[in-house]
Amino acid sequence: MSDPSRAIADLPLTASLPWLTALQSALEDSIVRDRLAHAVLIQVSPGRGGDWLARWLAARLYCSSSTSPRPCGECLACRRVVSGEQPDLLCLRPIEESKEIRIDQVRELTTQLALTSHAGGRKVVIITPADKLNRAAANALLKTLEEPTRGSLLLLVTGEPSRLPATVQSRCMRLVAPRPTRSALVAWLRTQSGGNTDWNAVLEVLGDEPLLALGAQGGTLEALRHETHRALEAAARGGLDPVETAELWGKEAYAERLACIEAWLLSRLREWASGKAGIAPRAWFEALDEAREARQWADTPINKPLVLERLLWRLGSLESAQRKRSQPASGVNRGP
Repeated sequence: MSDPSRAIADLPLTASLPWLTALQSALEDSIVRDRLAHAVLIQVSPGRGGDWLARWLAARLYCSSSTSPRPCGECLACRRVVSGEQPDLLCLRPIEESKEIRIDQVRELTTQLALTSHAGGRKVVIITPADKLNRAAANALLKTLEEPTRGSLLLLVTGEPSRLPATVQSRCMRLVAPRPTRSALVAWLRTQSGGNTDWNAVLEVLGDEPLLALGAQGGTLEALRHETHRALEAAARGGLDPVETAELWGKEAYAERLACIEAWLLSRLREWASGKAGIAPRAWFEALDEAREARQWADTPINKPLVLERLLWRLGSLESAQRKRSQPASGVNRGP
């Protein structure tokens, strides 16, 4: 339903991502002062531009234009970076159906770094998302970080740095982008794409990941959100079959469905916080935790319909319990 790699590939090197401009300036300053570390941890998720920034930095180092301190995006070197044809630019990411970066990939990388570069210059490695390095792979990479190959630059991209071993993090120069506001992301998306897409609704499903949103089918996600929220309202009234619905939802767009459920729960909790809804917040926060945990396991071979069924039953029971609490007790005289 979404293809972040396509959106990132289509975004030109000369694009402006306002939330990353400070990091671009810091990197440029490091290059000019010859203080760029041999390993850089870009703490920006790929969907928010982490991959794009890594590719931008690689192009900045290879760019043959002398008229600008930033990559021109037009010279042969820049075009090779964009097309993935730059022989000295290596990329390490989960292969095919694998959900992690494995030790054999790191070993192959080490072998390639030991070889002489094609142009006699710098070799750049982009590891994304770096949090997908399994334990063995991270340990193997640690040796390269401790004893870097001369002329090499490792760029580790992740939106979840806490998933990386502390030993790996400590050997990298850190780049952390400020978190952009939802309104700023919506405004940026509107400048990138025409049409009447409700980008706020799309980001509600995907999270604040603008490049992920660009690669998504916006209208489809809007419809999915509307359909899911309408079904959850029906579940709250006891008018939904949890088993049948869970079986249907488990067949496709599973992660997106969970995101819609999470967004709906958050909206109810915001109503409670503003005094617009009289709910028992503890139970709703527990349901929110369950939805978030389910999203974390979305890429694993779990029984998806069963997870959704459990969530739908929980949501129905929350509203049912709320209705019972709001009804006057039987036999109680409330007036003279």
